Amino acid sequence: MAKRAAPEVNAGSMADIAFLLLIFFLVTTTIEKDKGLLRSLPPIDDTEYEPPIIKQKNLFTVLINRNNQLLVEDEEMPLADLRQAAIDFLDNGGGTNPAGQSCDYCKGDRDESSSDHPDKAIISMKHDRETTYEKYMEVQNELVAAYNILREREAERLYRKYYPEAEQVFAAMLEEKEKNQFSKDEVLNERIETIKNLFPMKLSEAEPDKN
Repeated sequence: MAKRAAPEVNAGSMADIAFLLLIFFLVTTTIEKDKGLLRSLPPIDDTEYEPPIIKQKNLFTVLINRNNQLLVEDEEMPLADLRQAAIDFLDNGGGTNPAGQSCDYCKGDRDESSSDHPDKAIISMKHDRETTYEKYMEVQNELVAAYNILREREAERLYRKYYPEAEQVFAAMLEEKEKNQFSKDEVLNERIETIKNLFPMKLSEAEPDKN
């Protein structure tokens, strides 16, 4: 007696379902992006340099202790006042830069006991090993915001006519650069670098003490 052949399974519909599921997961799956601080590390250089001499008045010290208390210039300060204090320090313009030029665009008090020039002004931030990450980020954001406010002010002064509808000119310039990141817009890049050089971000982050 001849054996009856087993019926074949139609796998065509299963392949269609698998393909549809693949498309579904590709469309709906979200890829988590790493979050952190945008910082450009200096290039590796084995050359030994003698550290420059920094006047105390050109150094703005910010410390977060283990109790998350904010100490600015060795005095306790509310977080809400930090941004303006940093702006006053960076924008003081009480002297000259390394080239001997005064800051003609600074609008500060020109206090002789505060920073000479934005080129010389350094913000030194230090935290304790027990400082919370949230507090560290809050202080970081306030200090970076101080730089951005001053840069936006100068961008509006110099390039407002190119961005008449933008409330934040410097932010608009950076957004335009990001949209055209694969094109070489030398004029735009030159404008952005000009603004950055007026208030260079000299934010020093010291390592916490080993204790």
